[in-house]
Amino acid sequence: MIKGSHVERITTLLHGALNPEPGNGRIALAIVFGLTVHVLFAAGVIAMVVAMYFGMSQSLGTIPWPYAGWVNALLILQFPLAHSFFLSRPGTRVLSRLIPGPHGGTLGTTTYAIIASAQLFVLFAFWTPSGVIWWQAEGWALGVVTSLYGLSWLLLLKASWDAGAEVQAGALGWMSLMKNAQPRFPDMPTTGLFRIIRQPIYVAFALTLWTVPVWTPDQLALAISFTAYCLLAPKLKERRFAKRYGDRFRRYQRLVPYAVPAFTRKTSDVEHSPQ
Repeated sequence: MIKGSHVERITTLLHGALNPEPGNGRIALAIVFGLTVHVLFAAGVIAMVVAMYFGMSQSLGTIPWPYAGWVNALLILQFPLAHSFFLSRPGTRVLSRLIPGPHGGTLGTTTYAIIASAQLFVLFAFWTPSGVIWWQAEGWALGVVTSLYGLSWLLLLKASWDAGAEVQAGALGWMSLMKNAQPRFPDMPTTGLFRIIRQPIYVAFALTLWTVPVWTPDQLALAISFTAYCLLAPKLKERRFAKRYGDRFRRYQRLVPYAVPAFTRKTSDVEHSPQ
């Protein structure tokens, strides 16, 4: 097992969670947060996959029109606004204080994932459909588009793994608390899909928005809004990385394109960049 690899980090986390340090109250808190984050994460992802597969034409929202348009717009806006805020320095301070007591900082990444998962579930489960369907794939086209949709989600899964699955799924915080240790964050990602582009998570998510087999005004509004977010929001992330990793990130930034692959670039340059 390669030291510092994804598998090594996750194995260490799992070992710590299964062999916790003594402390019944701390362990109980960690278990509650672990169950909460993973149930909400699964619910949010399932709601998102299903709702977008049907072009946002099937959901639980029942707000009468035209008010539904305003509510749907707020549902779209609430996710990127809160998502970006909680990734900022003031936002991380707020996250660490949401949980009273000494463990708020340790649970920060789990708290963040709980909030983000709840936001996604509310957005996709309680969207009010317009009832208008412009186009729906059928026959061989349905098979092709569904395959592309599934491939987009697989790319998103791979990018999340490359970035650090324990952070993306909210496991890092509660598992670290079980071990009674400070969270060990993954290093700056440069392997896997991060060798090809700097923002594979955002690009893969954008692809899921445009590979659906049902097209409605609802899906178009969602796709345009979130694609704009996927292209602009990583600029703030890269500012944080530049401050944290300095010249190392700037070298990576020069070698690897932002969102569109440059297939003529030698990926070995990235592999041999200073660690």
